[in-house]
Amino acid sequence: MFDRILIPTDGSDPVKPAVEMALNLAEAHNATLHVLYIVDQPTSVSGMGEGFSGLDDLLDALEERGQQATKAIVEQARERDIETTAAVRRGNPHDDILTYADDHDTDVIVMGTHGRAGVKRALLGSVTEKVVRHSEIPVLTVHRKPEK
Repeated sequence: MFDRILIPTDGSDPVKPAVEMALNLAEAHNATLHVLYIVDQPTSVSGMGEGFSGLDDLLDALEERGQQATKAIVEQARERDIETTAAVRRGNPHDDILTYADDHDTDVIVMGTHGRAGVKRALLGSVTEKVVRHSEIPVLTVHRKPEK
């Protein structure tokens, strides 16, 4: 049923239950686990101009964080003999998650939720929510306790 499973990660603690779920699904279905980290790259920075070195340095640091986050999940998968592939990309998180899923013929996307509620959720939005709304394939959301 599931041959290719996508687990987008931001490297945060709220993603850990989703990672465990994705690992369990991949193991149960002998599926390939795709681990994806998207560096949220702004399309423009008002007043900064192109090539702003501070922004470039920040994006490079975030890309390195993405490499570390995906590597940690790949190591967990290898301990369980799960075939993996990992990618770190720059772009718009929800759009690029959907594009990656489509490009790699993914069967299911497993995503964590940050558990935000009320004003925090309204102000911060949710990549997971946008993926759920726009995905043409199943999205399994794994919740954690809401923040207070």
